[in-house]
This record gives sequence, C-alpha cells and structure tokens, in this order.
Amino acid sequence: MRELEFTATDGDRVLPGRKMASLDRVKVLVLGDSGVGKSSLVHLLCQNQVLGNPSWTVGCSVDVRVHDYKEGTPEEKTFYIELWDVGGSVGSASSVKSTRAVFYNSVNGIILVHDLTNKKSSQNLYRWSLEALNKDSSPTGVIVSNGDYDAEQFAENPVPLLLIGTKFDQIPENKRNDVLTRTAFLSEDFNAEEINLDCTNPRYLAAGTSNAVKLSRFFDKVIEKRYFTRDPSQMVGFTDRKRFNFKSLHYD
Repeated sequence: MRELEFTATDGDRVLPGRKMASLDRVKVLVLGDSGVGKSSLVHLLCQNQVLGNPSWTVGCSVDVRVHDYKEGTPEEKTFYIELWDVGGSVGSASSVKSTRAVFYNSVNGIILVHDLTNKKSSQNLYRWSLEALNKDSSPTGVIVSNGDYDAEQFAENPVPLLLIGTKFDQIPENKRNDVLTRTAFLSEDFNAEEINLDCTNPRYLAAGTSNAVKLSRFFDKVIEKRYFTRDPSQMVGFTDRKRFNFKSLHYD
C-alpha cells in the first residue's frame, strides 16, 4: 500500500509530507461567531493568500501553518501549528455544543475572532471562551451587562489567547477610534494581545509589521507552554484546568 503524504505551506515555503510528519505540533482553536471571517483568516494565515469563495464551516476544518519558534536565535526550531476552525454559533442548541466539545480536547492555544463592525460578535467571545476553557455543553451564569469583570480569571488561564478583529476596512473613519478603544478593553479583559485586520488584504500580516510580530509572539508562547514549561499544572491541555465562571461581564 502506498503511504499517503501531505504538504504544509507557509507563504512560499513548502514542506513535503515526510518532513512535516517529523515536526512537533501544537493545536490552536479558532473561535468566534459564524460570519466573522474565521475561514478567511485561517486561509490567510496558512496559505498567505486571500480565500476567494468563503463558505460556512460545518463542524470543524483544520489547516496547518509552519512556524519557526524563536526565529533567528540559537533555539530556533520549526513546528507546525494546527488551526482548528470551529463552526457554529455560541447560541446553538446544547446538543450542538456537546458535539463541539470534542474539538476542545488537548488545546494548546485559542484565537478569538470577532467582526469589528458587529458588536454582538465581540460580546459573544466571552461565551466562546467559557465554552472552550470549561468544555461545558451549556455555559451557565454568564451575564453580559455593565458590571464588574474579574480579569484575574484570565490572568490565571494557562491557555494562551490571541484576539483578532476582522473587517477593519469596513469601519467608518468617524467610528474607528471608538471601535479601537472598545477592542482595547476587550483585549485587556482576556489578557491577550490584539490584531485588527482585513482578511482580503495580506499586507496586514506582512513580515515585519506589528501584526506579524504579535502573531509570531503568540505562536512562540503556545509552543513554549506546550513543550518547554516545567510546571505540569501550567501545561496547556492539562485536564484539571481551573474552571472559569464570570459573575458579570462588562462591555461598554
């Protein structure tokens, strides 16, 4: 029987299947409401190309990105990043959420994606994070309101998070400052760096840009916690992770 081979790409670089199989890997979830552009984002991250005809993701779609950990240093090592694009809505029936929970096992990092022109998609990131981190089929006790938010719960979270806002180009100029101020608070709540971009323009992630640096730093952090941490309780994917429960969430 002929052995199947796969390839992974990172921009212009192509890795043959046999070499790819020898690389260590990490698993990163890509979560967010339907229609925010997760599939377009994953395609841009993995293929360095714009996705021509995006379609709704049913279940989960997995793509691979090659990443050089600590690039340019003596510790440099190539890993591949599995990006799990999870479909569905945070308001789905409990049976759908229960099925989706299968994708949340052994997670090493999470990219939270929201539409910068859709405030509700930003609010729902709290629920997505709760669902993934607690692996609950139906998160309870979550109230989105103007109240106190305990950011320490995410400060203690061992799973690295990255916040990405899409459709940056569609924000009216006169509303851009308000939107960016709001996303800055969101980033602070999640104790995560933020990237705002347009998935139809690869220049937002071009080498040397601040967005590219943030992305590389996030992947380095995911790899660091998965392969180089000494404290087992801080290992991403640790089965006895602390449960997250928000009494109230603020969102101005």
